[in-house]
Amino acid sequence: MEEHTIIVGAGPCGLACALELKRNNIDPLIIEKGNIVHTIYRFPTHQTFFSSSQNLEIGDIPFITEKTKPVRQDALAYYREIVKRNQLRVNTFETVTNISRENNSFTLHSVKKNQKKVYRARHIILATGYYDQPRLMNIPGESLPKVMHYFNEAHPYYGADVAIIGGKNSAVDAALALSHAGANITVLYRGSTYSQSIKPWILPEFKSLVNKEKITLEFNADVTKITNDSLYYRVKDDNKIIKNDFVFAMTGYQPNIEFIKKCGIEVDGQSGKPVKNENTFETNIPNLYVAGVIISGYNNNETFIENGRMHAYPIAQSILQKNN
Repeated sequence: MEEHTIIVGAGPCGLACALELKRNNIDPLIIEKGNIVHTIYRFPTHQTFFSSSQNLEIGDIPFITEKTKPVRQDALAYYREIVKRNQLRVNTFETVTNISRENNSFTLHSVKKNQKKVYRARHIILATGYYDQPRLMNIPGESLPKVMHYFNEAHPYYGADVAIIGGKNSAVDAALALSHAGANITVLYRGSTYSQSIKPWILPEFKSLVNKEKITLEFNADVTKITNDSLYYRVKDDNKIIKNDFVFAMTGYQPNIEFIKKCGIEVDGQSGKPVKNENTFETNIPNLYVAGVIISGYNNNETFIENGRMHAYPIAQSILQKNN
C-alpha cells in the first residue's frame, strides 16, 4: 500500500505539517525514531522555555499554561494531546534508514524492534531536527563514559567535580541546576565574555554564583584532553589541569548531514543547509521536502519551534497543488 505522504520526525514541526495536511483531507503517516517530541523529552527535567506558550502552538490549537513561559512537562502534555485529539498516525521508536525515489514515488526503509519495514509514498517531509547529533570536539577522551552531551538531572552529581564545556543557555542551565544540587562546578567557555544568547532571567543568578566563587568560570578556554580523573585545557598560552569526575559537553548539535545526502538532497558544503525552494521547502528531489531546524544546517540558532512551525502551511499547499 502506498502512503500519500510520510513525515519523518514527530517533533513540533513534523506534527504541524501533519495537522496542516490533515485539515486538507490528507492523512499522513509520521515515523519517529524516538517518542513524540523526543527532543523536548530529552530536555532537562526543570526546563523552562524561552518562548511563551502561544509561540509554541501548532495548528491554531491553543496551548494554555498557568505561567506565561511553559515548562517541559507542559509542552509534553500539549503535543501528546494534539496527537491524540487529531488522531495523527505516529509510528514511534522506528528508525528510517534509507529513502530512494523511482518512478515518481519514494521507497522508504525503516527498522523497528530489529524488524525491517518498507513503505511507498508519493511525498516525503523530512522534519528530523538535530538534537541527536552532538557537535563533537574531537579531542582525546571525549568518548569516555563520564563525558555526556545531554543534561537531564542534577541530583546524581552531588559532591562531584563536574566540568561544563560551553557558555550558552544549555551550559548555564546545567550549571545552575548542578550548583543547587551541591556539585563542584567549573564552566569552560571559548568565548571572551558572557554570551548574548543567555536567557535574561537566568544570567543574574549565574553571574552571582560566579562572583561568589560558587561556580568557577574560565573564558577563552579550549579543552585539550579528558582522562578518567582529570581534564586538561588551555587559556591563551596557559595550560591547566583540574580534577574531574564528570563532563557535560554542551557544545551544540547539528543535523544528520550524511543522511540528508544519502536521500539525494544537495547540501551546501559551507553552511550545511539543504538545497530547497525558499517558498515551498521542496528540495532538489521532487516531492521531497524539509521542515524545521534541518533547513538551517550548522547554524541551529536560525530555526526554532516558533518559526519552524510556519513551514507547515507552504509545504502543505505545495503538496495540495501537485494533487490538482
